[in-house]
Amino acid sequence: MSLPAHLDPTLDDPTTRPPLVLGQPSFADITEQVSAIAERPKPPLWWTVSFAISLFFAVVLLAMLGYLFVTGLGVWGLNMPVAWGFAIVNFVFWVGIGHAGTLISAILFLFRQKWRTAINRFAEGMTIFAVICAGLFPAIHTGRPWFDYWLFPYPNQMQMWPNFRSPLMWDVFAVSTYFTVSLLFWYVGMIPDLATLRDRAKSKARQIVYGVLALGWRGSARHWHRYERVYLLLAALATPLVLSVHSVVSFDFAVSQLPGWHATIFPPYFVAGAIFSGFAMVLTLLIPIRKAFGLENIVTVRHLDNMAKILLATGLMVAYAYGIEFFTAWYSGNHYEAFTFYNRALGPYAWAYWIMVFCNVVVPQVLWFRKARTTPWILMVTSILVNVGMWFERFVITVTSLSRDFLPSSWGYYKPTWVDLLTLAGSFGLFLTLFLLFIRFLPMIAMAEVKSVMPQAGLERGPHRGHGQYWGEIPHQHEAILGGNNGEPH
Repeated sequence: MSLPAHLDPTLDDPTTRPPLVLGQPSFADITEQVSAIAERPKPPLWWTVSFAISLFFAVVLLAMLGYLFVTGLGVWGLNMPVAWGFAIVNFVFWVGIGHAGTLISAILFLFRQKWRTAINRFAEGMTIFAVICAGLFPAIHTGRPWFDYWLFPYPNQMQMWPNFRSPLMWDVFAVSTYFTVSLLFWYVGMIPDLATLRDRAKSKARQIVYGVLALGWRGSARHWHRYERVYLLLAALATPLVLSVHSVVSFDFAVSQLPGWHATIFPPYFVAGAIFSGFAMVLTLLIPIRKAFGLENIVTVRHLDNMAKILLATGLMVAYAYGIEFFTAWYSGNHYEAFTFYNRALGPYAWAYWIMVFCNVVVPQVLWFRKARTTPWILMVTSILVNVGMWFERFVITVTSLSRDFLPSSWGYYKPTWVDLLTLAGSFGLFLTLFLLFIRFLPMIAMAEVKSVMPQAGLERGPHRGHGQYWGEIPHQHEAILGGNNGEPH
């Protein structure tokens, strides 16, 4: 069903900025609408059911890890040519999911894209939980996680030091740095909203918890000034990490000599794919949550439209990378390289390759049409298929390159076991458990930032027109300075 012209925020009028919040609510209305989600005494039924299912699969993950530690890596489907299986596939997949949050928060913030304000908190939380899931797999894929302390560079009596020329060691530093900066970025952005929940809390326990988390925030001019400086600094730190982290993850493959992995296109290819899968996951989660909590006036159709455009752009980059890989293999004149790519498309794993191509190349083409970008159910189906395709992309890159060695006597076929499959399902359970707890007890919409893009903030007149700060200013304060006249100089 299409919106009337005067309520459709996707219709561009060059004479005015389209509204980012519909219905002309007041600041108090926004506070009440967002705070009520965390303040309600009992969660809605759908949340309880979803949480129970997610928690069940999270417990399944713990059970699979316990079984793995007791029994060994033989419970996985690994064999001699395919020494990397689901563990590395899942690691690369979850790190990629975590890229959309920091992109929305940091890069779009630096470019003053104000439509990000309604979705950045949601995406930031998703980033934290995805990186937690990702960090689990490198720790367990060695088979002896109780010896993981050997990986840390500290002096010890065994005089064993990590190999700093190994990309696996670079992963440790890159992912841990990315997680730390993203966590700080997420938490610092929540401080004003946590103070709002603290002031509205009706129970002593909630007052204490939110009060501790709010760090004594009072909303003074000094607090806002320090807050904006720290937020800008963290955005500047996080921006290069968006590009560097998945580039470093791609080095796990690219610095090897294995055909199918040894490619200089991998760093930009992996970054584009990470943003592609990350935005798909944001849409997959955001669309039903938006409907369930009645947030259509804050997360508008225009927000979905903008995210769909980014999804389309990154999808085209991924499609280009798929094509250029085949061209590079042919142009190199390397028979082993060419065989690897022909084998992907026509060999025993052709089913996985063509699922990947269909989901990542064919399906996103519907986003050329405005109807698809602004229809939530079409957008959600598209985003789910993209997530499926991006997981299969990591599977194809990891497994198909290993399954055919230089000698036919070393060829093998990798089949995941039931432990592999339940571990994958359990990682989704852990992710959704953490995510559901987040939307239940913390403000998933950045209230302070949403208010800054509303007309009442007065940041579209006077010296702030087009480049005003996001928040921390007294509404219409510049009008008094300029002597009225709607904020225009006399």
